[in-house]
Amino acid sequence: MANERREQIIQIVNQQHKVAVTDLAQRTQVSLVTMRKDLTELEAEGLLQRQHGFAVVNNPDDLNYRLAQHHEEKQRIALAAAKLVADNTTIMIESGSACALLADTLGQQEKRVTIVTNSYYIANFVSSYPNLDVFVLGGKYQPESQVVVGSLTKQLLQSFHVEQLFVGTDGFDQTNGFSGANILRTEAAQVMAQRADDLIILTDASKFQKPSLIQQFPLTAVSTVITDSGIAPATADFLRQQSLNLTVV
Repeated sequence: MANERREQIIQIVNQQHKVAVTDLAQRTQVSLVTMRKDLTELEAEGLLQRQHGFAVVNNPDDLNYRLAQHHEEKQRIALAAAKLVADNTTIMIESGSACALLADTLGQQEKRVTIVTNSYYIANFVSSYPNLDVFVLGGKYQPESQVVVGSLTKQLLQSFHVEQLFVGTDGFDQTNGFSGANILRTEAAQVMAQRADDLIILTDASKFQKPSLIQQFPLTAVSTVITDSGIAPATADFLRQQSLNLTVV
């Protein structure tokens, strides 16, 4: 019940941007003490902020804001992705909110996994899990997304080869496949894909509504897509016709 209530709190705050703590307590039918405890934990996870008796949505430029969007769906996506990761293996994870939740899920499941990533956010997000070994690539740091990109990142990636790479995406269209919003992040993801046998895309269904700025991956490069039940049936059918492994959660 507590997890369901906290998902409800996140949804309310995302929709209204600023909500009184007393209003949240009434709408979820809990005491103020319980609501304050919930908000303290959600703030500690970076999913919202608290200000003088109110719960407030994060800054849209903050990666934590993106983590809070479609949070319940992304949790389900992360659980499905974690089933693909074997114990005592090495994987690559590119930056992205669903990817961060995948890393967190692997930590909670106590799987012994080595993670290679260009995301300092993910490295910090899972730093408390002793079962996870994290290698963070170097390069030009982008503070808004907390990732490293550029020529040094691409050079360092040549030292690695893994079976699985998990990435997020910013958009999609049937002609060009998946697309990204930032050219340097997109380039880094493309080089990571060259160093992995299987490219697995984790994305909530909203990303299938329109393409983003830069082509990221053609459909032929992708082995698996994990998304939520909000995906349009026609889009799901199209992906399956491309011989992709599509998991809808």
